[in-house]
Amino acid sequence: MNIAIFGNTNKRSTINEVERVLAFLDWQGVGLFLSQEVRHEMNLLEHYEAFDSNKDQHIDCAISVGGDGTFLTTAAAVGDAGVPILGINCGHLGFLAETATQDIEAVLSRLIEGDYIVEERSVLKVTTKGGGHIMMPYALNEVAVMKQELSSMIVVETCVNGEYLHTYKADGLVGATPTGSTAYNLSVGGPIMSPRLQGLVLSPIATHSLNVRPLVTPDDIIITLKTRSRSGSYLISIDGRSQTLKEDVELQIEKAPYSVKLVKTAGKSFMQTLREKLYWGR
Repeated sequence: MNIAIFGNTNKRSTINEVERVLAFLDWQGVGLFLSQEVRHEMNLLEHYEAFDSNKDQHIDCAISVGGDGTFLTTAAAVGDAGVPILGINCGHLGFLAETATQDIEAVLSRLIEGDYIVEERSVLKVTTKGGGHIMMPYALNEVAVMKQELSSMIVVETCVNGEYLHTYKADGLVGATPTGSTAYNLSVGGPIMSPRLQGLVLSPIATHSLNVRPLVTPDDIIITLKTRSRSGSYLISIDGRSQTLKEDVELQIEKAPYSVKLVKTAGKSFMQTLREKLYWGR
């Protein structure tokens, strides 16, 4: 069995958990590949080969040690290779990285034994028209267009499958997958969706129209966004990876041709996760 290890190298406590994972898997005789960041931070350049999605390394599973942000980085690195990802939570909420640090050895044992299930999560793809280039155009959580200036809003003309929907006047607009519905979408007042749904949600950020509400749609549509701003440009954020685009760059958002596979070992339901992470009923 070959496993690729990713981790948040900005926290010493997380590095300690990566060391636990490596020690346990080494003892089990598992083939290990490390992300470039982990290899450099832990000075393991001579001990482990670097994970490279362009090489035929026959990776059976990837392990993300950190928070949900680290999980998103892992998903972007794995891309469309179809490698399932196990998330070990060293952060706060942990909707994607569900395995608690106290359960590391037990969960890794189940992983090696094949005692787990895989959930598939939909991904969004962003393309541009009229210029602009996006290096990593795939999002597991969300795609957001946002204003650059603190004092002015942006205007986002939105079409669905070529049909005009609405011109949002707001601080921005979030397009989220069911997986991402508990991330940025939730913080701007969007609805929570079960990750088993085949849909996506459009949620405005601080809209200037009181009658505009988030919209849930099927995920087999194409959303087109034309953005205008006072500065002549706007920000696009794809799972937290931000860049600036000129306002004449049109965006097209649609479902990607691949999904991200999540390893589940605890048998915890989404409803149980909501109760625990959002403290419902307390």
